[in-house]
Order: sequence, then structure tokens, then C-alpha cells
Amino acid sequence: MTAQLDAPHDLVGIGIGPCNLALAALADGTPGGLATAFYDQARDFHWHPGLLLDGATLQVPFLADLVTLADPTSPWTFLNYLKHKERLFPFYFAERFHIHRAEYDAYCRWVAGRLPGLHFGHQVDAVRWNHERDLFEIDYTQLDADGEAEALGRTHTRHLVLGIGTAPNIPEPLRPLADAPTVPVIHSADYLDNRERILGAEHVTVIGSGQSGAEIFLDLLRARPAGRERLHWLARTPAFAPMEYSKLGLEHFTPDYTRFFHALPEPVRDRLVPAQWQLHKGIDATTIAAIHDELYRRTLHGGWPDTVLTPGVTVRTAGRIATTKIELHLEHTQQGTRSRLTTHAVVLATGYRERPLDGLLAGLGPYIRKDSTGRPRIDEHHRMVLDPAITGSVFVQNGERHTHGVGAPDLGLAAWRAATILNTLTGKNPYPQPARTAFTTFGLDQREHARPHIQGDLLPLVEQP
Repeated sequence: MTAQLDAPHDLVGIGIGPCNLALAALADGTPGGLATAFYDQARDFHWHPGLLLDGATLQVPFLADLVTLADPTSPWTFLNYLKHKERLFPFYFAERFHIHRAEYDAYCRWVAGRLPGLHFGHQVDAVRWNHERDLFEIDYTQLDADGEAEALGRTHTRHLVLGIGTAPNIPEPLRPLADAPTVPVIHSADYLDNRERILGAEHVTVIGSGQSGAEIFLDLLRARPAGRERLHWLARTPAFAPMEYSKLGLEHFTPDYTRFFHALPEPVRDRLVPAQWQLHKGIDATTIAAIHDELYRRTLHGGWPDTVLTPGVTVRTAGRIATTKIELHLEHTQQGTRSRLTTHAVVLATGYRERPLDGLLAGLGPYIRKDSTGRPRIDEHHRMVLDPAITGSVFVQNGERHTHGVGAPDLGLAAWRAATILNTLTGKNPYPQPARTAFTTFGLDQREHARPHIQGDLLPLVEQP
């Protein structure tokens, strides 16, 4: 192993998704400069490539890019990307507030290809605290084009930020079938790579009532002949419900609400998150309308489309029938009834789960303070609560829903969270935050929670000139 004994970094990021990319972009413009490095095992940046369906758009406005809501003057804004691509005037006349997903992916790849200090094809293997140097010690493996180990390395940093993202969630009853070579059982994250195979199946079942499930059902519906659709769409939720997108409802994705949520007792937070599913697991109203329009169009000449849309259903168990079919054992939670469904392909639009941190941070395990259910405690500045023996900070991005609420994975809060981390890190408040971000007052006494969390009164974690 080649040990790098040169000056340590101020901040090292593990994972290069939108959250850490936003942090890297804002850190690039921090006054005084920060020594940063970001590592990801992927060969390059791609954002949900399996769901870049034609015409699919973001569910947040283009202002929720990597930096604008923290620093609209940054060179890494979406509008500056359009200017560099000589597409600013076409975008102006298109009058689009919600851009295509493929365009957001292209924008992020443009930023990732130009920012310094991003290291793709690097797999972080271990993180330790070096007590002698008062630094985090990070071991990594550099991967070749085939994903095989090419070289080993080590770097040191004063502070660490985790942005390792989420992983596809495959329900327990279907996990044994997900790798079956003959019958496609795929997660929506891999839909585009398997689309032709799914379209060729005699009968297809989509499981999941969120946006990705709705978009995939609509895509399959449009591609199959009228009267011979042979599609099922099942969901655990009690309805195929629209996402809460009222203007006051959207204020749950503001810094004000995030601070309010963080201050709540742990049991209250744990009850709130699943109850707020329509804030982040519902379906865009335009997509719902498009599905209904397509179904209605297929009734114009009499008859009904060969589709079944049933909410309130859970998959109890599942198994293969011969080599070409799958049998799903279903239960309707409200009726208390059970049934069986035979299908030739399954698309699991069952969402994502936070990646576990225990393996990556095994070397720090004894120093991490945890809550009553064993999850890391994370303070309002997105830092893990650590033993005082660790003088560095470990920040968390999109892994703190249990402490910061449903806005944790939302793109609209990425720039604010990155700015909060940098303000905390430097103690210089390079990205001043607004005193108030919502018309809603979420608690009876918001005098403390409504204050801007300016870090100027904090001791800086990184000394700057």
C-alpha cells in the first residue's frame, strides 16, 4: 500500500451523488479555500440511469440544482450549465420550471467532469481515527475499467462527510426471485436496462405506488396493444394517491421544518416519517392524469383495457412456477382476503433504503453515539455525535431521515445542507442562511427554531486565513 504522507485534507467525502457533488461544488468556491477530496467506486457520475425515461421530469424546480439555493452566483448553477451549452435561450422560451431527468443527469455530469478533487473508480475500504495525528485515516482501492483492484492507497483528513446514497429496496418475499435467470424480477432502478425483456413478457406486474411505479406502469401501458395489455399494478398504500404538492405542503421541505423536526423527541419523529408518505411517496398529479387518459382512451370503442390496478395489497410470499412464471401470494389489508396472481415478469418500484454505515465505519464503531434503536445520533448541523476522543467531525448526507425528516433525500435541500456543513466546518459563515424559509410556523414556540443558524459563534473546525 502506498501511504500518502503529504498534508492532510480538510474534508474528504465518500460517495459522489448529488448531495456530495453539491458539497464539492460549494466547497470549490469557499473563501480561503478548502483542501477536499471525494471518492466513489463508480467509473463516472450517473443519476438513476434506469429511470431516465423519455419525458420524465424532476419533481422539484430547476432552482433545486446543486448550488443555487445556497449561492445563485456560483459557476456551477444549472443556468450557467445552459449558458456553456449555448442552450439558455431555448430554455428561456421553453418556459420549463421542472426539467427532464435526463437533463438533470447531464448537468450533474457536466459539473462532475469539471470540478477538481473528484476521484471516481476509487472504493473506500476502511475508515479509522489516527489518535497520534488527530486525523481520520482512509484506505481505498483504485479500480480499473473492469472494476478490479488496480492499486491501494491511503489518505488523511481532518473531517469526513458520508454521501453514499441509498440502495434499491427489494421486499423480503421477492429477494430469492430477484436473481432468477429465466423470469425477470427487477427493481425499477434497472428498468431501462431490462425494458425490452419486460415488454416481451406475456403478463407484467408492477409493485409500488410511488412516482417510479406510476411512470413504469404508464410506459408499459403505452407500449402494449389495446385489449391485450395484460398488466397488474399493485401497491401497499391505501390508494394511488397524488403527491402533496400544495405550496404550504411543500414547506415541509424547508430548513424551518427540518429544524423543527430535529428538535422533536425521537419517538415522535419515528411516528411522523411513515405518516408523511404522501409528501415523498405519492404520484405527480400530471402522471396520474396521463395514466387515466390512456386507460380512458382504450375504452372509446367499447370494452375495458386488460389492466388491474389494486392498492392496499401486500405480497406475503412468492415462488417460481416451472421456469417461466411467478406466483405471488397476495393479501388485501383492508378486506383481510387473500389471493394468488400468476405473472411472467415483475417490476419492483419499491423504493430505496439508506445504505448501512456499520461496515464502512467499523473502525469508528466504539466512538459513535447511537439512539434507542441503534441508529447514529446526528446533530442539527448534520454531524454524527461522537466520543470526545474524536476531535474530527463526520457529517452525513441523505442518511439522516430519522433525525432530519422527509426532506433528507430531497434535492431541494441539498444546497442548504451543503452550505450548513461548510458553515459549520469553517466557522466563517461563507454561505449565510436566511432567517426564515416558510410561512408556516410548525410549533407553538419557534423563536429558537426560526433563528438562522449562523456559525460565526462556533469554534471553526478548519482554521482559515
